[in-house]
Amino acid sequence: MEMVRELNMRTAKARSNSALDVAAVAKGVESVPYAQAAELLSPHERDGDLALKSCQVHEDHPARVVVVCEPGLQKQMGALHPAAALYERFVNLEASVSEHATFRDTLRKRGIKVLTVREILRHGLDNNLRCRLDLEDLAMGFLTYQGDAGPGDKTPTSRGKLEENLKEHVSDSYKRLVLENMSADQLIDVILTKPTVTVKPSYRDTGFTASYEFEPLTNLIFTRDQQITTAKGVVMASLRSSQRQHEIKVMRFCFQKLGITVLGQVDPPGYLEGGDFFPAGEDLCFVGVGLRSNELAVFQLMEKDYFGTRRVAIVKDLYEKDQDRMHLDCVFSILSQDCVLMLEDMMGDESPTRRLVDEYTRGDDGAYTKSRGNVEFSSYLRDQGYNIITVTGEEQLQYACNVVNLGESCILSCHAPTARKICRSKHFSGTMEFLPYSAITAMYGALHCSTQVVMRS
Repeated sequence: MEMVRELNMRTAKARSNSALDVAAVAKGVESVPYAQAAELLSPHERDGDLALKSCQVHEDHPARVVVVCEPGLQKQMGALHPAAALYERFVNLEASVSEHATFRDTLRKRGIKVLTVREILRHGLDNNLRCRLDLEDLAMGFLTYQGDAGPGDKTPTSRGKLEENLKEHVSDSYKRLVLENMSADQLIDVILTKPTVTVKPSYRDTGFTASYEFEPLTNLIFTRDQQITTAKGVVMASLRSSQRQHEIKVMRFCFQKLGITVLGQVDPPGYLEGGDFFPAGEDLCFVGVGLRSNELAVFQLMEKDYFGTRRVAIVKDLYEKDQDRMHLDCVFSILSQDCVLMLEDMMGDESPTRRLVDEYTRGDDGAYTKSRGNVEFSSYLRDQGYNIITVTGEEQLQYACNVVNLGESCILSCHAPTARKICRSKHFSGTMEFLPYSAITAMYGALHCSTQVVMRS
């Protein structure tokens, strides 16, 4: 760690000499951003070294810090072609902005610290040059320049000058000068839209013309997926869709800027998305595998003891693997210490879409071994002492299962009939609030998908 700190100091000193020197000095160096954003957290949420005490032992423990991503320019780009952006329906950006703002306000009224990705990225840029430089470094990896010299119909001499000039204007040194002169919000928009600029000669005016392509982070609004927060801390995931790979870099940067220690990450061919993970106490956690996550990822995390629980229940989607039920939180949620919400269509040994559970238990040597295999999911839950409130297939398609437990059975739901059903159940003794969220669910996710709880009491 001392070596990294010394290297960062040397890099920062080199930056102060000349912008053109930076590319050479920083090349190949992946620095950790300065943890300026740790001051966004209250003193009782930090250790003495400003590191956040980040963990999540049980879904029913009171949430204290949540990271979300508000809709913005990247969502507007995704709305231009919803299917290609992995959205379910057509998107009204104005409505989604309003719904997400109401969602954040609701969390804050409950006493929860809510931090947005843009807020974290922007923090400290007005009064700390180190934060500015860190954001520029991140943006360097999200902005791509490429040259296209066009047809070779010029003389050898003019052709050589043209190609040399073009090379200079797509260089890292030119790109860094461009980023240095951008405003903070411009830099953040570069990161969230991931532009590629193809520069071509125009033979007039400035001598260049350009075309633009973007790979916007259209699904970053669903901050559940890029990582999981376990009883041990934050572990970066590995997302199955190519459109979403760069989200992990942004979220890792945010956690490091908050002073949160990232334990590690899932490495391919392991795949894990946060919507497949549920913490259920010091003894047990649930991990779904199927369409988006696989067992290789779970085995990686068990081997490194990143779950921090005695038992790990792998919930296997072997028979369906449908986009409408891509994650475990699409068909299941924990409402309290002894009550869960579950899709009734997949319950029972005879269900053609049943989920089966393999349970792994950690031995005295620290290694996990299989202790139970292929147990039908609802039977396994009842064995663990859970009561089950069911939702229909039609209700599930309206995100009935994708609720947020803010702790001690304080539930937020975006499906009014299911919210009423839960309240009327004899198994539920908590509180319930309904939030309209249809403009967000058009993007193939709901309330649980939109929150990353990084700290629970």
